[in-house]
Amino acid sequence: MNKMKKLTLLFVSIFMGSMLQAQQLPQLSQFMINDFAVNPAIAGMDDYYQIKTSVRNQWVGIEDAPKTTLLSIYGKSSDRVGLGGSVFNDQTGPTSRAGASLTYAYHLNLTSEVKMALALSGGFTQFKIDKVGWNTYHSDDPLMVDPEVVNLVPDATFGLNIYNKDKWYLGFSVPQLLNSKLTLIDEDFANNLSLDMDGSLARHIYAMGMYNIQLSHYWDLQPSVLYKSVSSNSDLNQIDFGLKTIYSDQFWMGMDYRNNGDIVALLGFVIQDKFMIGYSYDIPNSDISQYTTGSHEFMFGITFRPSTENQIMR
Repeated sequence: MNKMKKLTLLFVSIFMGSMLQAQQLPQLSQFMINDFAVNPAIAGMDDYYQIKTSVRNQWVGIEDAPKTTLLSIYGKSSDRVGLGGSVFNDQTGPTSRAGASLTYAYHLNLTSEVKMALALSGGFTQFKIDKVGWNTYHSDDPLMVDPEVVNLVPDATFGLNIYNKDKWYLGFSVPQLLNSKLTLIDEDFANNLSLDMDGSLARHIYAMGMYNIQLSHYWDLQPSVLYKSVSSNSDLNQIDFGLKTIYSDQFWMGMDYRNNGDIVALLGFVIQDKFMIGYSYDIPNSDISQYTTGSHEFMFGITFRPSTENQIMR
């Protein structure tokens, strides 16, 4: 095999191996808290706007492990309309994806207590491969002429959410709805490699639910579940089971179990009914535990709730 073909296979394996043979979207352990990041139909379920950001360092100790940053704002615009927006960046070694989207959600009354929301998010995603620092056999290899490869594609997410406010919700979403095709290397050149590869963004299917159980005046218990699948590969399924206890709407702790064997510890608190801080620590399964100390995820939030009568009197 010539050097050009070897280099290109390395190029393809780094990007396509990580992006197309597994779920292409980043992992979030605090999905039950930053739920808008999973399903855009969450926008408008609460009567106020909120800002949430998640910062995740996955598989600490492994070089070039994934690092994810996500910022979103969403809330209720009117009785039937929810609005939102998000920006994100996901870095894995020399590859990265970044983008932004805007969300519109419409809410319908199914019964006097149950509502349904339909949502559509639209925006763009930029994929980049940074070739600076690559150690190549031929420094003048044509594949290395440009220091980076950038591809910008449109993106969209559909979401549906059925809920009884403050008690439960159940919904699903379809990220990467447009199935946009990436062109990261010259198509004619790729065809000469005799590789069977599809550089498209695979549609994902997410299903998420939560139920709030009031144990007492101070304590609540919230079981939750998140199912994730890649539409083009039924073997890439993942299920997260979460259980969170909440004290006086101010402090929470809990755990999350993933069907790959990962266990997640959850902890968080609310300050002055406005600021929210959350932390999760992923304990990896035995297959990868010898290489990493785990994953850390931080979540920060600000809620813009209407002032209560007691707050006004102060």
